[in-house]
Amino acid sequence: MTAAEAPSYYDQLGGAPTIKEAVERFYVRLLDDPELAHYFVDTDLAQLKRHQVLLLSQVLGGPTEYGGRELSAAHRGLAITGAHYEKVGAHLLGVLDDMGAPGEIADAVAQTLKSVRDDIVDPNAGS
Repeated sequence: MTAAEAPSYYDQLGGAPTIKEAVERFYVRLLDDPELAHYFVDTDLAQLKRHQVLLLSQVLGGPTEYGGRELSAAHRGLAITGAHYEKVGAHLLGVLDDMGAPGEIADAVAQTLKSVRDDIVDPNAGS
């Protein structure tokens, strides 16, 4: 099997059902975290989860293209600190680990998180 024939990370994880389950688990963790839950007050969680499924699917090479707002626009005004961003990323990686995702996939997600950090973290929000 050549690299072109190798299944995407999305397919390796089990496709849409697995991504949806991962997103559900991710938001359970975020909402249970007292340091992070306040970011989701008065948020349409169903819509947010749909967007997260599309975004994560795209990151993992799935067939879905994310059509939501740019990350910087979607997070503008939320005063997300670097520490909170890192904690959100740790929750996502923890969910993937709990679900048995191979290290290669977790590394790819971690790299994506690193690459979009400046679009999400508010430099005026503190650490």
